[in-house]
Amino acid sequence: MLAALGQLAAVFVGIPSLIYLAFQIREQTRERRQSAVHALTVQWGDLTCALHEDADFGAVFLRGLQSFAELDAVSKLRFSAFFNRLINVFEGMYFSHADGTLMGSSWVKIERTMSDFIAYRGVQDWWETRKHWHTEEFGRVIDAIIAKGQKPTAYSTYNLREIAKASDK
Repeated sequence: MLAALGQLAAVFVGIPSLIYLAFQIREQTRERRQSAVHALTVQWGDLTCALHEDADFGAVFLRGLQSFAELDAVSKLRFSAFFNRLINVFEGMYFSHADGTLMGSSWVKIERTMSDFIAYRGVQDWWETRKHWHTEEFGRVIDAIIAKGQKPTAYSTYNLREIAKASDK
């Protein structure tokens, strides 16, 4: 009888402990998600600094959007390094979304941003030279975006042809 009472008491003590543990795990999971999203946001911010802090690279970027093939070797290197980092950030965000770390509405925004960049012919040409650096799963995501044939509009008001001509002088 005493053994049964002891076991019953252990159950009553154990249940609140399990509930507390469940709440702690849920809170840690939420904090982990927030931390992952924050890290990806910081990476994105650090990466895009190159576009507004370096006018020369800004011009390379805008010319490269139009045509990767027409860039000189050094500009190809710079454009390629930038887009490799950018696609790596997108790939990290994709897998964070796939594992549930990044919520669905955030992924929709990221996918729209990726689509804006990938709509440009120069980025598509660059992708063909570097897609083997990325996972096949993520490569299919990029290829599906390209297959949609979205019209490039992200920089449509920037008069890219004039920038390319001015840079050639």
